[in-house]
Amino acid sequence: MSKYAHDPLDFGGLKTIPIRARGGKVRSEDFGKPFERGSGIGNWLDSLPHILAADSFRATIHAIVEARRKKRAILWGLGGHVVKCGLAPVLIDLMQRGYVTGFVLNGAAAIHDFEIAIAGQTSEDVEAVLPDGSFGAAEETGREIVLNGDQALLKLVKEDGIGYGEALGLRLQQIADPAHAASSLLHAAYKASTPVTVHVAIGTDTPHTHPSADGAVIGRASHRDFRLLCSLARDLNDGGAYLNVGSAVVLPEVFLKVISVVRNLGHPLANFTTVNFDFLQHYRPKLNVVDRPHARAGGRGYAITGHHEIMIPLLAAALIETDHDANRP
Repeated sequence: MSKYAHDPLDFGGLKTIPIRARGGKVRSEDFGKPFERGSGIGNWLDSLPHILAADSFRATIHAIVEARRKKRAILWGLGGHVVKCGLAPVLIDLMQRGYVTGFVLNGAAAIHDFEIAIAGQTSEDVEAVLPDGSFGAAEETGREIVLNGDQALLKLVKEDGIGYGEALGLRLQQIADPAHAASSLLHAAYKASTPVTVHVAIGTDTPHTHPSADGAVIGRASHRDFRLLCSLARDLNDGGAYLNVGSAVVLPEVFLKVISVVRNLGHPLANFTTVNFDFLQHYRPKLNVVDRPHARAGGRGYAITGHHEIMIPLLAAALIETDHDANRP
């Protein structure tokens, strides 16, 4: 006999209901279908279940296609890992097809892309070079990224008011290695007159340790890009799309301030789509990209989890395959 004061509850009087009356959020007609060999990306997309992330992925494709059709902004926020994963050619192709109206980079993304353009390589072995203090000490990268590689660029930033992204793109027209220039987002975007904004946090990027680094110049150029991004973001209203790909802190924080500035200045900014692509869903992108921009403003945010080197080419292929009106590069 149990020594406990309570007996197990008697379930004899528990009421049940028919499963058909109960209903369910998952139905067999929403299930995925087997893929047929040779049927293409479009049929692969159709074969996905109409459940959870698969529908979010479909909704993302639809939002980008519609933004392009309506001539609304399609802004891509990119962290450094996106460039290191070799995705610049994919993004350049999407730009040429009309799926990009602006690129938004953190400092790391700009650095990696710049190094690819001038040397065809990036992403040093930190563990190997940190012990002797040579981490981040590449001369060309440091000199150029802090805008001291060409005094004409300094004049353009200080006096004529071009921003960080534009200055780097312009410099690459002069010094990019022809063997690697086609793999550079900064180089291709400048040639296409597609705006690039670069958002720097002083001290986060290796070139800030270069002897010629000038915080005033870096800050001036990056602040101009912040104001430029605020201007670009006005065109998100009523059907645009903002994609945050691989930035967990800097760009989500920048984007939230952009939203507030645009609305504070009286511009309508509602009913657009935001998407966070990352291999981990972090706090700031979830709130600042997926959720908060749509509070009392309509629109929708999506979080799609997966490795960039797989998910972004998949997204690009689905866009190209399903949007038959897309421009050819």
